[in-house]
Amino acid sequence: MLKQGMYTLTEINIYPIKSLGGISLKSSVVEDRGLKFDRRWMLVENASHRPVSLGLKNQFITQRAYPQMALLQVSVKENGLSIKQKSKDISELFIPFNYDHKETRDVIIWDDIVQGSFYDNSIDEWFSEILNVNCRLVYMSDLTFRKVNPARVKNKIVSFADGYPFLIIGQSSLDDLNSKLNKPLPMDRFRPNLVFTGGIPFEEDNWNSFKIGEVIFRAIKPCARCVITTIDQETAARDEEPLLTLSKYRKTDNKVLFGMNLVCETNGQVIVRDKIELL
Repeated sequence: MLKQGMYTLTEINIYPIKSLGGISLKSSVVEDRGLKFDRRWMLVENASHRPVSLGLKNQFITQRAYPQMALLQVSVKENGLSIKQKSKDISELFIPFNYDHKETRDVIIWDDIVQGSFYDNSIDEWFSEILNVNCRLVYMSDLTFRKVNPARVKNKIVSFADGYPFLIIGQSSLDDLNSKLNKPLPMDRFRPNLVFTGGIPFEEDNWNSFKIGEVIFRAIKPCARCVITTIDQETAARDEEPLLTLSKYRKTDNKVLFGMNLVCETNGQVIVRDKIELL
């Protein structure tokens, strides 16, 4: 067992609009739903003309079906979000934080149906044209409470993230994977919120409760990985790695596992270079 204080937080990342480009930060505020601004926005397919029985009305979209979403880079400004297309000369889109949402309705994310606050046509048209899919942007207000799977943990909420408010990965785990690949991959393939150095590969699999700085987190379950990990976040090109290699030594119950899903037990601030203490 490694001594306490051997782990250091080295990356903090947020993804304000689900499945769009992430943002690397030096510090962030830990909230119940996740890091501040993380996945509070989401794109949904504009399928209002389709029967709800088909399960397609206002359903979330991601890079799984639209890898070109990786090419939309989000920046957090003082008064809102700015989005630009990485590879084309297209005017940036600005989404103000202070916005009068006149339309609120149900949206679908996995097995959950929650309230989403919609934007006007000009914002939706920008995304629809660039992504070549009829879609709409929605925001999760502070009045929307999406519960984490109660079979795993009670009385916790989450943003539009897949299932849990936070994802942590050890740098040693990626180094171990890269030692088995012909071409090393960057950490952004796995879209973590928190990255740390120290410890052995996949040590986070066995963590329970721990502190980053003064904030207490609890590990819930390893993260099952999908095809988004095979998408180059700079070019949107697909490959068979890393899932091909990971499936040979990180597969359990037919799921490829990489990283650990977390909830927080306290709120506060985390800062790059914070020490991590196992409790």
